[in-house]
Amino acid sequence: MNKYLVLFFLPIVFFGQNLKRSLSSENWKFKQVDTKNWLTATVPGTVHTDLLANYVIPDPFLETNEKNVQWVEKKDWEYKTSFFLSQSEMNFKNIDLQFDGLDTYASVFLNNQLILEANNMFRIWKIPVRKYLLKGENILKVVFKSAVIEEQHIAKKQSVQLPTDERVYSRKAPYQYGWDWGPRLVTAGIWKDVKLHFWNQVTLVNSSYKQVQLDSQKADLEFNTTVFSEKKQVITIKVNDSIAKVELQKGLHKIPIKYRINNPKLWWCNGLGEPNLYAFKISLFDDLQEIESQEMNIGLRTIELIQEQDAIGKSFYFKLNGKPVFMKGANYIPEDSFLPRVADSVSQKRIEDAVAANMNMLRVWGGGVYASDAFYSACDKNGILVWQDFMFACAMYPGGKDFLENVKQEVIDNVTRIENHSSLAVWCGNNEIDEAWHNWGWQKQLKYSKADSTQIWKDYQKVFHELIPNTLDSLYPEKKAIYWPSSPSIGWGRKESLLQGDAHYWGVWWGKEPFEIYEEKVGRFMSEYGFQGMPDMTTFNYFSNGNQLEFDSESIKSHQKHPTGYETIKEYMQRDYIIPKTFENYSYVSQLLQAKGMKVAIEAHRRAKPNCMGTLYWQLNDCWPVTSWSSVDYFGNWKASHYQVKQSFENLLISVGEDKEKYQVYLVNDSLQDILGNLILKTIDFNGKVLFEKTILTEVKANSSQIVYTFSKKDIPKKYRKKSVVQLQFVTKEKKVNTTFYWVKPKDLQLLKPDLKITKIDEVTYEITSNVVAKNVCLSSDEKTHFSHNYFDVLPNEVYTIKVTQPVKTVSVKSLFDTLN
Repeated sequence: MNKYLVLFFLPIVFFGQNLKRSLSSENWKFKQVDTKNWLTATVPGTVHTDLLANYVIPDPFLETNEKNVQWVEKKDWEYKTSFFLSQSEMNFKNIDLQFDGLDTYASVFLNNQLILEANNMFRIWKIPVRKYLLKGENILKVVFKSAVIEEQHIAKKQSVQLPTDERVYSRKAPYQYGWDWGPRLVTAGIWKDVKLHFWNQVTLVNSSYKQVQLDSQKADLEFNTTVFSEKKQVITIKVNDSIAKVELQKGLHKIPIKYRINNPKLWWCNGLGEPNLYAFKISLFDDLQEIESQEMNIGLRTIELIQEQDAIGKSFYFKLNGKPVFMKGANYIPEDSFLPRVADSVSQKRIEDAVAANMNMLRVWGGGVYASDAFYSACDKNGILVWQDFMFACAMYPGGKDFLENVKQEVIDNVTRIENHSSLAVWCGNNEIDEAWHNWGWQKQLKYSKADSTQIWKDYQKVFHELIPNTLDSLYPEKKAIYWPSSPSIGWGRKESLLQGDAHYWGVWWGKEPFEIYEEKVGRFMSEYGFQGMPDMTTFNYFSNGNQLEFDSESIKSHQKHPTGYETIKEYMQRDYIIPKTFENYSYVSQLLQAKGMKVAIEAHRRAKPNCMGTLYWQLNDCWPVTSWSSVDYFGNWKASHYQVKQSFENLLISVGEDKEKYQVYLVNDSLQDILGNLILKTIDFNGKVLFEKTILTEVKANSSQIVYTFSKKDIPKKYRKKSVVQLQFVTKEKKVNTTFYWVKPKDLQLLKPDLKITKIDEVTYEITSNVVAKNVCLSSDEKTHFSHNYFDVLPNEVYTIKVTQPVKTVSVKSLFDTLN
């Protein structure tokens, strides 16, 4: 029996209240359709995680197990449970069964009656089921067809083969089919909550709001509450302390209610102010009894995408509350190959990682899934703006009537779910499809006729230039959602890509161009670029399952999904570093390499402000333990690049640019205030001897990038270039910003052996010193903790204070010098 049976005996509970009851906690079982052996299942869940829990398959993340579980995707799977309804529950006039997520081709049976045929992982499915339910025991069954088999059947019926594989015919997370950072694990299952909704004469369908007016004196809001009524009746809607009585006819109604906030506090993104939120409860009443309610937290802000002709081409930047904002952040991918096991706390931690690294925007990439409610709520709370792709990536899609209608409902469901979040900045149609069609050679490879190419492109336009924007306009009739059809707007091989729109620049990595090219290839808004770094050693030890760590081991190779990934890392490493001999040191230097690349790119983008007004690197996180472009690995360990990003994304940045003849010191100020301080430049040799020192009183303007000092390369004696470092500081009354600059590449530095000393101050505080310059000091521990700073340079005669998140017994330390032998 269930807990609701007890509640119904309490006279103060029931009356006219609508109720929701989750069925996820019932006793679920599953089996392969053509077998008889039922096993215990978890809902929400996936077939793979249920098989793993029942010891039917090995952990797909360990060693080479991924290839041993590929058979799962070719089978059909059946889930079932039973649940009991009380007389009180049966007394409700209406009972809806709602699946928040079914992955993907699912037939739902209730008491042996087929009630639903689902075909979209991203949709919410709601079915009136009152007439199928029984007092007492009810049997709910969900049968999942193999998505890959279903796609093959659909593909065979097509007259023209679309680029990439059959996945394009399914509305299913593309990344499950494998990517150059992720495994192929095409799963199935009830991947979100399933619930019953009990209601009588009226139900609250949805609530949204719009800002009618916003200024420093007042915020005028209009809440639109969608209500369905079974009959003509009078109901009351309450929005906090604002009340409206409404007479309803039978049917669907959208009821507007005005609300004013005096002296409103604005919502600001991270780094520019507080992400102020106002809590609202929208309640539906029948007489004095609350029937149903919805809660939301609202941030008051305006967001604009500005595209105007200028001397370069066309601008591309966001204004928040009327202020141009340089966007700093990363691309966000699904947090696991099996999403139901991702706790809300994990999503919240990824946002905390973004905030700690001074980010203000994340792009939810179009090859994954629409993120969880916990993700968007954490972005609201922490001031992280969201660039939201629709879930289409790197492929052409069909344009048939059924497919388009399915996509339309997907758009409606997800826009309705996400629209009230103040963090939402822009909707984007897809990832890299426009670029792919024009630059990836599909037409030639697949030998399309002119008619075929014309039809495929027309279908593309139907989805991304007609259906999606028209649906958005219908959902946002007053506020016109910001929509961008494809990211990037132009491919990275074309000159125009740097003059307008957003840009994905992959000349580094894919094009094997040097990091220095980042300083030349700067677009208006850099929404993708990146370089791989190997994960933490604890991550390697995990997926290798304790086996020897060697590059030629199958375990290591299977956790690198780019076909030439390790070769590319090595090629770049040879350019800038001395190749280490041990696996552990090689992993460490690969992280330094990735960090160096990201520093060059990010700081070039920021120095180019206001011509460039955004930099979102690829990628923030991983969906499994792997060598990839992420700055935070699957287990939440920060790579060296994330520590570097934290510094390079500081609101106040000191950065050194160079050309053939000179070095230029920039101060980049993203804050909305002018800042006055002293710029201190000091050149020291590796023993700490001061070779040059200069202090300049400098005022850096708000929201700007300025050259504040220039010096000729001729003035730098060659004998010092390999054994000295420039320490740059900008000191104000409130803070001190530091960075270091080296004249030559790391492999050419004449480093000295450091005597690094770690002094424990208290349980979570350490001080670090060195007698000589110690480059890229790395702290580690066998116990789980996080270091406030890592992979940093320790200069002689300086004391560096480090915090850990939780006490550890030992802290180990090494520097770049330790990898040279």
